[in-house]
Amino acid sequence: MTRTDIHVAVIADAERALGRPERALDVAKEVDHATLPKEVAIELKIVAAGARRDLGQLDAAVVALQGPDLDPKLRQPWSFRLFYAYADNLAAAGRTDEAVQWFLHAAEADVEEETDAAERAAELSA
Repeated sequence: MTRTDIHVAVIADAERALGRPERALDVAKEVDHATLPKEVAIELKIVAAGARRDLGQLDAAVVALQGPDLDPKLRQPWSFRLFYAYADNLAAAGRTDEAVQWFLHAAEADVEEETDAAERAAELSA
């Protein structure tokens, strides 16, 4: 084993899949986020927000994704996933207008069209 935390987001997400969102949050807290590669740190942030949502903590899920990386001007390889997760959690929290805007940001950043962000924005706008 490499003794790194490079797979921590996958491990935390596996805990969610097993129905243990509290354990997923514990896994996310146990790692030093400053030592993670940026894309792993972002993915872990998305997983932790999902765990909060699993627990019914919708506002906490939204807040968990906020920070300097949540900038619509950023075009990092992980930006569209962060924007999409943020939009999805805003929608779940009933903040539809904000969700539409962030789905549009996600669609703009998703140059490979890996998500349905544009469709989700259209659905929420209808």
